[in-house]
Amino acid sequence: MRPRVIYCYDAYCGWCYGFSPVINELWVKNRNRFEFETISGGMIPPEATKHISSIAGFIQGAYKNVEELTGIKFGSDYLWHVFNPDKSDWFPCSEMPAIAMAIFREYHPDRTIEFACDLQYALHYEGRDLTDREAYRHLLHKYEIDVDEFFEKLTNHKYKEAAAYDVALTQQLKVNGFPTTFIQVSETKLYMISRGFSNLETIEKRIDAILEEAKNG
Repeated sequence: MRPRVIYCYDAYCGWCYGFSPVINELWVKNRNRFEFETISGGMIPPEATKHISSIAGFIQGAYKNVEELTGIKFGSDYLWHVFNPDKSDWFPCSEMPAIAMAIFREYHPDRTIEFACDLQYALHYEGRDLTDREAYRHLLHKYEIDVDEFFEKLTNHKYKEAAAYDVALTQQLKVNGFPTTFIQVSETKLYMISRGFSNLETIEKRIDAILEEAKNG
């Protein structure tokens, strides 16, 4: 089997947004060398969904740490909701973007990294509400996916189950924070290559060391 990079992320995770340029570059450089798979986490499950005001205070400090460490920038349209929670109608929930990823995987299984990064940008820079299906419309045009068909699938129980399976899989992999990335080199050997933010050079060195060990082992 070809080595497979498995990216465990959550669309609402600010650190995943900061990591998105790194994982995207890893994919661009290695998509002909490795398979890539994106698994959605359940950072904010439906049963834990609350108004943005419940986490706004935390994000007001945390987003600056992400910017300083990663160099990413959060957009003013996103930050408006963070600093004006009393005026916001946001109820963040990880389920719809996870369902969207499950649907997208059927259309473009080899481009899930790209789609994950686009979802992160749509939320954290453009300030789109990922619990609203309209937040996905512009991306459907980009990926040449029929809008009506996609919107219909968003309410299909099959894809809701697929999203729940993704969440269960991250738990099975013992992922306790996002982003977490693995490389699978055989049916039985899976190695973690990053947890939290890592730069590309560090990840590539880890991959090279793992592949060398697998070759000699």
